[in-house]
Amino acid sequence: MNNYLFVNTEFFFLLIIPFGLLIWYVFKNKKNTSEIIFSNLDSLQQTKTIKNQLRHVPHIFKILAILLLIIALARPQSSTNWEESTTEGIDIILSMDISGSMLAEDLKPNRLEASKNVAMDFISKRKNDRVGLVIFSGESFTQCPLTTDHNVLVNLFKDVKSGMVEDGTAIGMGLATAVNRLKDSDAISKVIILLTDGVNNKGVVAPFTAAEIAKKFGIRVYTIGVGTEGYAPYPFQTPFGIQYQDVEVQIDEETLQNIATVTDGKYFRATNNSKLKEIYKDIDKLEKSKIEVTEFHKRSEEFTKFAIPALILLIFGFILEKTYLKQII
Repeated sequence: MNNYLFVNTEFFFLLIIPFGLLIWYVFKNKKNTSEIIFSNLDSLQQTKTIKNQLRHVPHIFKILAILLLIIALARPQSSTNWEESTTEGIDIILSMDISGSMLAEDLKPNRLEASKNVAMDFISKRKNDRVGLVIFSGESFTQCPLTTDHNVLVNLFKDVKSGMVEDGTAIGMGLATAVNRLKDSDAISKVIILLTDGVNNKGVVAPFTAAEIAKKFGIRVYTIGVGTEGYAPYPFQTPFGIQYQDVEVQIDEETLQNIATVTDGKYFRATNNSKLKEIYKDIDKLEKSKIEVTEFHKRSEEFTKFAIPALILLIFGFILEKTYLKQII
């Protein structure tokens, strides 16, 4: 963006000179004008020659030249300002439990859909970050690798449903697969958000072993235990339709706490929808992308843009005065 500023503003007091000369010249010409009687209009037309029309031009040129020279003396400068921003994003893997117990309806409409909705809202706010998705049950796999195309990720997230893989809760496998996706990342911060509602009962990798591997690669893990306290309504298919039965909520909070502690992360417990939203908001605040903004300023002298036209006006005025208009000035 270009802005004009003047270094020697005190010279603007000299602007009274050209305005004073202009007023003096106007009054002088009025005073020197006398009344002339013509016998006919033809004589009047003869007096309105081009020379008569141009006789004021040299004086106007001089006044304008003085005006421009005063502006030039004030040292006009153009100032150009611009910014350069450097964004260093965070690589985030969401590792989500999709086991059958995630269909419990202590969160609305159920744990899985509530978790998906909050996670997708979280993704939409991480515009500068690469985000990926790992899902696990009795096994784990990558639903979406790290990407900045969040629209693709959200569409793949919408397709996630319980029963996509063998049932069970392989927390260690879900964490290990997420670590594998982040271990070669060059991001300034590498984060896993692991969400589950159960106890590790499947998989060949123990949760603590996966946590140690995450620590080795500098990956921070936030763990979320989702589910109410006590019992939760769970839907069962019967010959008479879907029936609900209260099932005891069992979350291995000790394991989730240990994973978070080992990796310098944090453990959260989401007992309802609003708490789950608050947890993701807290994580969003804890993991901020690094944005550096550098401001640049450049100033250029612009006095020649006023001094040169002033010189041209003086030269043209002098030439007109000494040649073409010599006889009438």
